[in-house]
Amino acid sequence: RAARLTLQSGALYADFSKQRIDAASVSALLQLAAEAGLEGGVRSLFNGERVNFTEQRAAAHMALRGSCPAPDAKGSDTSAARSFVHALQRGELKGASGQTICHLVNIGIGGSDLGPRLAAEALTPVSSAPRLKVDFVANIDPRELDEVLSRAEPATTLFVISSKSFSTAETLANAEAARSWLRAGLGDSADLGLHFAAVSNAVTAAAAFGVVADRVFPLPEWVGGRYSVWSAIGLPLMAAIGESAFDAFLAGAGAMDAHFRDTPFDRNLPVWMGLIGLWNTDFLGFETLGVLPYAHGLRNFPAWLQQLEMESNGKRTLRDGSTTAVATSPIVWGGVGTVGQHAFHQLFYQGTRGVPLDFIVPVGDDNPRQCGLVDNAFAQAAALMAGRDLDTARAALRQRGMDQAAVERLAPHLVSPGNQPSTTLLMPQLDAFHLGQLMALYEHKIFVQGWIWGINPFDQYGVELGKDMAR
Repeated sequence: RAARLTLQSGALYADFSKQRIDAASVSALLQLAAEAGLEGGVRSLFNGERVNFTEQRAAAHMALRGSCPAPDAKGSDTSAARSFVHALQRGELKGASGQTICHLVNIGIGGSDLGPRLAAEALTPVSSAPRLKVDFVANIDPRELDEVLSRAEPATTLFVISSKSFSTAETLANAEAARSWLRAGLGDSADLGLHFAAVSNAVTAAAAFGVVADRVFPLPEWVGGRYSVWSAIGLPLMAAIGESAFDAFLAGAGAMDAHFRDTPFDRNLPVWMGLIGLWNTDFLGFETLGVLPYAHGLRNFPAWLQQLEMESNGKRTLRDGSTTAVATSPIVWGGVGTVGQHAFHQLFYQGTRGVPLDFIVPVGDDNPRQCGLVDNAFAQAAALMAGRDLDTARAALRQRGMDQAAVERLAPHLVSPGNQPSTTLLMPQLDAFHLGQLMALYEHKIFVQGWIWGINPFDQYGVELGKDMAR
């Protein structure tokens, strides 16, 4: 079963054998994809057609990794951002006092934070004294910015304001607080423009704030925020990991693009992930998806995926303006293994709510602790599938030397029904290429589901309503 239900793209493997599927259900799901015109949808996506049908634009983030033509050149050239990062990493950028900039703080929220933060945490080499330190601030709660500033020096800190519109309320509030901190530390006459850059298309607004024009780096209008880590929004990521690693990150995503675009659906990893997720949501009635990365570097992967999945497919309105009759995006949640095993895995084993799970497992090296981590992931997936029946529970208690009365009293509490569905994603190691591959896999999975559901995964009018109310 595992051999028949394991797919691969390069060195990334997906084992679907623990999902509640068989040959008949897989065949039916592939037929559903055919009836929904998914092949045409994939062509439309890669041909730069207006698959974002509400905003009447392409969703061509794949162009940033060389996988399809860019609808236009505006914002797709990251050479200026790359040159800026080179200067930062070589120690050529000075602050108002003449000291070298050695601390970059990205101020952004949503797609301007989650993707770069995730990838930087996953890929930044562990070092006690990095030449260029990179931090991220998203929350309007002053505590987050205050924590970062407590370990920063005004003379050597640069803030990157990441906001396509340069109007995001939380981002501007934090940017203004950062400017006040710089002024207090450097004096009213200091040239604070030396301590700011921006990733934005609103050059005039950025200039009004005090960011000089050649430090404002654009991004394409045809790239949505949650798909923007591949663009100049990735500037802080590039600063953290270096240009060659950033290019490997793009290459990994590009490899998944090619797999999605060119592989027949019966062996297509994003198609299978999308269809099985749809199967779990609409046919088996599961309401959530648990995401369990067994890697400390991926501790924020569930948060990134929450935005990607729920902001994309958390919708009810179809292409024709009618309301869907089926469930769409599941509630996405999760946590890092093995920590979650000591927190919430109990519910998976014996709770009343079934939760489909994605185990994400970088195999890594032969470090004994790393091997133990991988062993735990495999054991969890196997135990959740197999469960433990009453007879097995009784036998286990007898082996502990319990008398029959104690066995009968306690055994029902050890029963676990099993048959909990899960997918295990395996990669050789957590590096830039394979992280890019993994993130693009989930992007395309979400497109598959949105296309079949008939909703637009590339707008977010609900989020905008919330912003309007907050104003």
